[in-house]
Amino acid sequence: MVLRCHGREHVLLWLCELNGAVPGEPVKTDKNSRRGNWGNQIEFILTSVGYAVGLGNVWRFPYLCYRNGGGAFMFPYFIMLVFCGIPLFFLELSFGQFASQGCLGVWRISPMFKGVGYGMMVVSTYIGIYYNVVICIAFYYFFSSMTNLLPWTYCNNPWNTPTCNGVVTPTGINNTLANVTRSLVTGAAEVAVEVVNKTKRTSPSEEYWKHYVLKISDDIGNFGEVRLPILGCLAVSWVVVFLCLIRGVKSSGKVVYFTATFPYVVLTILFIRGITLEGAVTGIKYYLTPQWHKILDAKVWGDAASQIFYSLGCAWGGLITMASYNKFHNNCYRDSIIISITNCATSVYAGFVIFSILGFMAHHLNVDVSEVADHGPGLAFVAYPEALTLLPISPLWSLLFFFMLILLGLGTQFCLLETLVTAIVDEIGTDWIIRNKTVVTGGVAIVGFLLGVPLTTQAGIYWLLLMDNYAASFSLVIISCIMCICIMYVYGHKKYFKDVEMMLGFPPPIFFRVCWRFVSPIIISFILIFTVIQYKPITYNDYVYPGWSLAIGFLMAMSSVTCIPIYALYKISKSEGTTFLERLKNSCKADIKWGPALSEHRIGHYAAPSSEGEVEVRPLKEELKEKEDEKRDEISLTIQGSNGSTAHNTTPSA
Repeated sequence: MVLRCHGREHVLLWLCELNGAVPGEPVKTDKNSRRGNWGNQIEFILTSVGYAVGLGNVWRFPYLCYRNGGGAFMFPYFIMLVFCGIPLFFLELSFGQFASQGCLGVWRISPMFKGVGYGMMVVSTYIGIYYNVVICIAFYYFFSSMTNLLPWTYCNNPWNTPTCNGVVTPTGINNTLANVTRSLVTGAAEVAVEVVNKTKRTSPSEEYWKHYVLKISDDIGNFGEVRLPILGCLAVSWVVVFLCLIRGVKSSGKVVYFTATFPYVVLTILFIRGITLEGAVTGIKYYLTPQWHKILDAKVWGDAASQIFYSLGCAWGGLITMASYNKFHNNCYRDSIIISITNCATSVYAGFVIFSILGFMAHHLNVDVSEVADHGPGLAFVAYPEALTLLPISPLWSLLFFFMLILLGLGTQFCLLETLVTAIVDEIGTDWIIRNKTVVTGGVAIVGFLLGVPLTTQAGIYWLLLMDNYAASFSLVIISCIMCICIMYVYGHKKYFKDVEMMLGFPPPIFFRVCWRFVSPIIISFILIFTVIQYKPITYNDYVYPGWSLAIGFLMAMSSVTCIPIYALYKISKSEGTTFLERLKNSCKADIKWGPALSEHRIGHYAAPSSEGEVEVRPLKEELKEKEDEKRDEISLTIQGSNGSTAHNTTPSA
């Protein structure tokens, strides 16, 4: 079929220009119509930012920074970002974009290592299960904040214990008594503050979290009952995720315009409110004051490397998946730098928001900031909510805070679910499953909901923290290290550099080539060694996990790693060859399907004879000229010898 883009028809000319065609030149497309692409590049960047910027940026980084030397921690943090974070981010984006495949399909580069892709799927499954439970708890707190008085403000609720000690005096509850004994109440408040300073207080927010929201049991094996309000919020969370992904990247790409940007609006509002409070400067000083002597501590560098690695979402499979929907010639080098820096800048910015409020709370209680600083669920659902009760119009600030947590969580959850769905659809690859991708998305969401039900029981928080500490810990480091080794040394760094050059139009900068081959694998190995040396059995407050639960944790961690040798042995056994070495060599060779997904991009050694069923879109003059060339080739065929091949232009299109 020939499309004339140089005729007199103005409508046809307009359509040609709309599609990026130049009159008189071949019409070039860069869209994968069968698999789909992002609507535009902003959608990809926003989705990747939403994926990388998650709950850990808010509830983990500020605490790590404070604990590891304040402003001094920024130095090793940004060193690790430059030498490990950005190079690995660029590697995964270029890997997925070049092949236009998910975390399973990309391993056509070396089929023996496809187990790495299955390991990524296992990790994403674990994270997706418990991550949505955290989101559902944020939903619960969000709904609970729709009231005139936050339920965790006072200690006069049925779930409170005699040891409860609030930070807000319950004025207005009994006005008559308050008017008669005002001086006694004031004196009692002063005594209460003194008691708080001398003994460990049990706050209303902590008792609300433990005794009302969770109704926490005394042991990880004591599941108790399913907390129906949490279960309902879990269903809401999965429905929201499914609806946002109902059309894959076409729908999620539109949703991220809000979910990836509005958290910054909320952070800014909370920051402005926080820095206007008394004691905020003290909190920020705790957050940023450099303790330079800690730079010599290996643990600080280990924490910095680990935070960069886990925060960017490396080795989860999500980066490969999101990049696979890019157009082939997209500048993913630029994107990797923008997204990585945005992620780290968000972490630093969130620290100001968190510690300004915590500083205000410490000032109110007349205690040190270190006594109110916390991380993880303890910060998100205990310390920060309690601090919000001290603010005027506290329900408004609570709504904003938990809405921000919901959006941060959803941005990551979208990519986790899409990673699993894309891997399944790409692996099966039939027309039916591509047309019915929504069914696959719904099925994965239902399975994820059912697997999350045990985490909504009274022992659910124990299991959630167990999965958080073990399911995606050292296994991610091993997966990432093997991925680097496979691409750089098994497939070959020179070939991969040429692939990237063919895709981007320029080779990877020498800095990234050195990092990919040497620096990043060394840093990853350092993270693994550091993780092993610093390992301590998990605890939750005063609760020590029993040995059998820790064994389950290690099994979860190993389940993703063992995919790699198991699949490697399977692939070797199925490969051609009479000896083990021959089978090993053949199983490591790149598959014939490895390379760009679209035939127009398969140039050079990726070029293949065009099939009869392909539809070619070219200008009329070029087609007539090619026919004349073919006639001349037929006349000179006997001179050409037995090769019989026809020369093609191998210059990549701009």
